[in-house]
Amino acid sequence: MPRLRLGGRRSAERFQHPTRTLAGGFGAAVLVGTGLLSLPVATESGQRADVVDALFTATSAVCVTGLVTVDTSGHWSMFGELVILALIQAGGLGIMTLATLFTVLWSRRLALRSRLLAQAETKVLGLHGIRRVVRNIVLFSLAVEGVVALILTVWFARTDDFGQAVYHGAFHAVSAFNNAGFSLNADSLIGYVDDPVVNLTIAAAVIVGGLGFPVVFELARSWRRPRTWSVLTRITVTLTAVLLLAGTLVFTVSERSNPATFGPLSGSEKLLAGFFHSTMTRTAGFNSVDIAAMRPESLFATDLLMFIGGGSAGTAGGIKVTTFGLLAYVIWSEMRGESSVIVGRRRIPAGNQRQALAIALLGIGAVAVCTFTLLALTHHSLDLVLFEVVSAFGTVGLSAGITGDLPPVGVLLLVGLMFVGRVGPLTAASALALRERTRRFERPEERTIVG
Repeated sequence: MPRLRLGGRRSAERFQHPTRTLAGGFGAAVLVGTGLLSLPVATESGQRADVVDALFTATSAVCVTGLVTVDTSGHWSMFGELVILALIQAGGLGIMTLATLFTVLWSRRLALRSRLLAQAETKVLGLHGIRRVVRNIVLFSLAVEGVVALILTVWFARTDDFGQAVYHGAFHAVSAFNNAGFSLNADSLIGYVDDPVVNLTIAAAVIVGGLGFPVVFELARSWRRPRTWSVLTRITVTLTAVLLLAGTLVFTVSERSNPATFGPLSGSEKLLAGFFHSTMTRTAGFNSVDIAAMRPESLFATDLLMFIGGGSAGTAGGIKVTTFGLLAYVIWSEMRGESSVIVGRRRIPAGNQRQALAIALLGIGAVAVCTFTLLALTHHSLDLVLFEVVSAFGTVGLSAGITGDLPPVGVLLLVGLMFVGRVGPLTAASALALRERTRRFERPEERTIVG
């Protein structure tokens, strides 16, 4: 069959790499958001926002991070806040998922290219049923956001004007489910540190959004039959529960006597605050205590949890719990001298193992380079700089308060890191690759000393 020459070889290469189009879609959304936030109507003052602030905010919203260089409610007008909300929703669902949905609605047909793009975004392992999967993702997202918005609206209406309660409830619901961490309060959720309704509602939305759509759908089908769960669901559910519990215990114990964080709280309130912070490290970005006042051991534990992140094909960031879990199984298999990596009753392909290793190492490399660079550009200490960098890479949004003090070069560095963290290290590397090479022969094998 003759090769189609429309667009030449470069077009053919782009077709072979939907991840390039995926990265381009997120990049286009960032540019559109930057343009809208640069309009005078987007700020409270009516003056054009600084282009660096607009770019940083748009990237943070599309990448569902939550880091800010200016106060969201104090600097941006309602128009600007609605732009941020739309960018959060688009980034959370995935630019390509939305594009696929619109294609279905408009043409009632789904081309192979669109299916491949949706597959790259949703991490669906087969091309069959992409249309149904995309529809379910959107309906499920809107349903969860609607329920959370209703609960928060009713709760906020006790003390706020009803219109303001509706607006705040909807904004925080979308931000929570998409693991964005943007808040309309200058101090995030510090004022609600002892409020179980606000804390548990937002934490539940964060957990559900961070599990990943494939896992949520499988749990909905077979939550009573855990033995039938796929490897993805087993690893995600198990590690999510373990990390949430471990984080709750670590933060509750380490901060229990800190007068600037958990100290003034009662015993049950300390546990609530510890659970909430542990949940937010899954890449959500809300905070109910002052992050900069936390102890060094708490900041380090937060770094580790933020780097791991949440589930695959969801709204969370980080290297993902699946990656972390696969690497743990690889290490366990090596320690036992087994040639295959077994999870439950399934053998993990070598390709999956290489992908997990590549994602982890690329993530470590990105964090290390950016941390070194920011240390050279600023006067801040290592623990604060590392915290901000890991938060940006993991698209978390928790901040020790130094983002607004960074020079423009440092801000742009975090912009790039948030983009890489959202698109994914492996996806970003594929998108930047000039071409794919297929090795037509193998070299002789030779073992080397390891360790």
